[in-house]
Amino acid sequence: MSVAVKHISKRFGTFPALRDVSLEVQTGELLALLGPSGSGKTTLLRVIAGLEIPDAGQVTFVDEDVTEKSAYERRAGFVFQHYALFQHMNVYENIAFGLRVLPRKARPNAAAITKRVNELLKLIQLEGYEQRMPSQLSGGQRQRVALARSLAIEPRVLLLDEPFGALDAKVRKDLRKWLRHFHDQTHLTSLFVTHDQEEAFELADRVVIFNEGRIQQIGLPSELRENPQNDFVRDFLES
Repeated sequence: MSVAVKHISKRFGTFPALRDVSLEVQTGELLALLGPSGSGKTTLLRVIAGLEIPDAGQVTFVDEDVTEKSAYERRAGFVFQHYALFQHMNVYENIAFGLRVLPRKARPNAAAITKRVNELLKLIQLEGYEQRMPSQLSGGQRQRVALARSLAIEPRVLLLDEPFGALDAKVRKDLRKWLRHFHDQTHLTSLFVTHDQEEAFELADRVVIFNEGRIQQIGLPSELRENPQNDFVRDFLES
């Protein structure tokens, strides 16, 4: 499913977080939003998710205008940096949570929920862990459970905000490889935010470089390295 943002602007008080941003994400693409802190990448992700309302512009999923629709209506899966797992729930209940809180007409029955959770446990390679509590998991395992929870509702697009930022270097590298393999299996249209160039270039099909609320350049990792379009991109990639 393709996602497009057209002329998106967003201010927080006097701070311009996004300035006339337009971008299209192709169906099945894994796109990285890369840039320094405060450059606007997380704000754009939250606008796409429906967690922030833009001051101007339009968000479309395929050709459907979702700008005024709620996060629930958009069916976007969102994975946060710090997992946001429910500490009093085991792995099974954490993954099942999104299904259990659906409106009654859309809510699956208990057997369907169990089937979906078991499918996701297999997908994230944590079969047999359903009764464990978050405190009994490693950081990488907790992040995979958070991913499964976001996938339980069968989202139309997957959005990840610094998904590896809370992990140590080795776990981060292992999980990056796992996520790329996972994406190649599912082909779910996905965007992830990072400030780590290595992470963006290793994982993404294309990379979008942000600074001061504007897109500076979009391209394949090789294109960005070989042909930076302005001084900011050149300096950022050399830093």
